Amino acid sequence: MAPQQQSQATQQEQSKVSLPEGEAQKSQAAPIKSARPRRYNFGPRKATIKISQSAVEHLRDLLDQPEPKLIRIGTRAKGCSGLAYHLEYTDKPSKLDEVVEQDGVKVLIDNKALLNIIGSEMDWLDDKLNQRFIFKNPNITEQCGCGESFSVS
Repeated sequence: MAPQQQSQATQQEQSKVSLPEGEAQKSQAAPIKSARPRRYNFGPRKATIKISQSAVEHLRDLLDQPEPKLIRIGTRAKGCSGLAYHLEYTDKPSKLDEVVEQDGVKVLIDNKALLNIIGSEMDWLDDKLNQRFIFKNPNITEQCGCGESFSVS
């Protein structure tokens, strides 16, 4: 390449540069990264548990005590099919408990039982023979004859 052509090429390259030479040599601050890790939005997730209106009313009656407490729902190894629902009073939630609030009533879901309970519906049954909470769980693969215990896959 001839010297004249070379100088013309460098002049054309210089005209394309958006910053003057002095500005380009100054150090620029690196972008500041957030101290918190980025949370990904995986879209809507399945509801942990739905609570029927009759169950909400009964839970409200149970929780309206002189000493306010919380109710934790979990599962325990019990019965001929392996698991049974377990409800207990607690003073404070565990760090890993899932909090479900519906119509002003808060219940806790034990983190160990979360995969067994997710997507269930809690209802209150009041008939001539007994009163109890019942659970309609889409994850159940087997259930014992009396309905006390279940298993999930």
